[in-house]
Amino acid sequence: MGKRRFTDDSWKKEPWFKALCSAMTQLKTEDEMANFLRDIGTLSELQAWSERFEVAKQLAQGITYREIAKNTGASTTTVTRVGKFLENGEGGYRNILNAHRHHRMVSSKGHQTHVETTQNREEKPVSVLQKYLEKAKN
Repeated sequence: MGKRRFTDDSWKKEPWFKALCSAMTQLKTEDEMANFLRDIGTLSELQAWSERFEVAKQLAQGITYREIAKNTGASTTTVTRVGKFLENGEGGYRNILNAHRHHRMVSSKGHQTHVETTQNREEKPVSVLQKYLEKAKN
């Protein structure tokens, strides 16, 4: 059997990917998440994921691509790629970023697409991965 390849049409249905997602949802603490991520990813991969997430946060705040590249050390190609996923991806970045009051989604035209959380809406709990990445950043 050759190497397994995910495709744009079927990646969510792949049993290995589904098992990975299931495993990650069972982690309950930042420490458990950190240990799992370190076991499953290289330090370079962890750094790349953390960098992309920081880029997404800054894009959501309306910071320019060049400024983000300067702030994070990410290439403009990476900033552009994250921007494309933020605007047209599966919604993963948006879901995480919209869960936090201090992030406002700004469209590419500069219009705010997410307003501060209202009093009537329950705030979503911070994910373990989010907490870990925030802690690792500091």
